[in-house]
Amino acid sequence: MSDPLLAIDDLHVSTEDTEILRGISLTINRGEIHVVMGPNGSGKSTLANVLLGHPGYKATRGQILFKGEDIIELSSDKRGRAGMFLGFQYPEEIPGVSVVNFLRTALSNRTGIDYTVLEIRLKVIDAMRELGMDPSFADRYLNEGFSGGERKRNEILQMTVLEPDLAILDETDSGLDIDALRAVADGVTRLADKSRSYLIITHYQRMLEYVRPHIVHVLVDGRIVATGGAELADRIESSGYDDYRTKVSDRTV
Repeated sequence: MSDPLLAIDDLHVSTEDTEILRGISLTINRGEIHVVMGPNGSGKSTLANVLLGHPGYKATRGQILFKGEDIIELSSDKRGRAGMFLGFQYPEEIPGVSVVNFLRTALSNRTGIDYTVLEIRLKVIDAMRELGMDPSFADRYLNEGFSGGERKRNEILQMTVLEPDLAILDETDSGLDIDALRAVADGVTRLADKSRSYLIITHYQRMLEYVRPHIVHVLVDGRIVATGGAELADRIESSGYDDYRTKVSDRTV
């Protein structure tokens, strides 16, 4: 049996002397779609940020193994080159940098290949066609004047072009109308295969109406309090997180 793609063991994370994650452990194998659900303030975005090496978060205990290597000390760019990708909850604007030029730089850094403008343009247009996007999108400045749905579609475009081994999507469904949600979910589904894995972070169940996960984790107050199959997300949709908050309270008594 091959080693897991990502293995997190007893991860504790703090920011500004406040502990946010309190012993997270989970394992993602190649080809698996995992979902982390939880109420606001449970630590979901902290988990996403620490996995990609955000300097504002400090891992105080535990391990993060990616492809068998402990990456806790690696910078964000090195994690990206190793094959990790983070889809942001609120993608930022980068005025003056077109989508295609941004992707040329990002893909060259990811692969070590110096792509020509023509090569990357053809690759981006192929990806846009696959995702049902207007080709003129490629020449717009990154996220400048983009609607919420366009920003999220752009994240999926980046993921399509960069072909990461592990894509971490931090509340990609937040603020999307139903058409944009379907477009994002369709992009994820198209890219799912036996070698690419996903960690989808959300507190909504609606994304999972279109993307069916292999494993669902419930994160409350910095701890994973339940793990199960897709039916766990269905249970949360009907009953909420109150039972899981009770579990955390009982554990700390």
